[in-house]
Amino acid sequence: MICAIVLAAGESRRMGSQKLLLPFAKTTVIGHVVGELLRSELDGIYVVVGHEANRISEELSGRCVTIVANPDYKLGMLSSVRCGLQALPEPCDKVLAVLGDQPAVTSELVNQLVRSSSTTDKGILVPVYRGKRGHPILFSTRYRDEIMTSFDDSGLRGLLQSHPDDIFELTVSTPAALSDIDSPDDYRRALASFDGIDQAPGTG
Repeated sequence: MICAIVLAAGESRRMGSQKLLLPFAKTTVIGHVVGELLRSELDGIYVVVGHEANRISEELSGRCVTIVANPDYKLGMLSSVRCGLQALPEPCDKVLAVLGDQPAVTSELVNQLVRSSSTTDKGILVPVYRGKRGHPILFSTRYRDEIMTSFDDSGLRGLLQSHPDDIFELTVSTPAALSDIDSPDDYRRALASFDGIDQAPGTG
């Protein structure tokens, strides 16, 4: 069983406003991300909220996701990963950590990771585009206890650094794995990129 933990608790400091609720693809950034995950082969989706939790929860109301509150969201992304791990059901043996501000991620990319996880004995899968590692990251819950107690200074990067021999690098053909939204310029680029895909011949 593979569950997603969607990291949606950040304060959007560089954006200057709640970036997850910005308009994107006829919905919002977080709405689009969750929509793609719901279209994928994942078995469950857990959205960790913190900053403006009520607004984000309301945006996702009616969707088949579980909302998890992180009271310690100001401590950083790892605190949200830990909250998500604590909320996962026992049958979940693999976790996909998804950035809530990465609307370029598609259900196809998620399915690539999900399917690849069943063909390798490696405990960590990382998408790689043109030699660069990106997100989402998929990992075995056998690392749960280690994540809960370690990597305070490095986050999930620390997990990768500690277990280099247990990493499967999945080469992907899309730059989506490297694209998230931190600033207004990032947002404009994401909109332009999506519009280009949406209007390409043969789509829609």
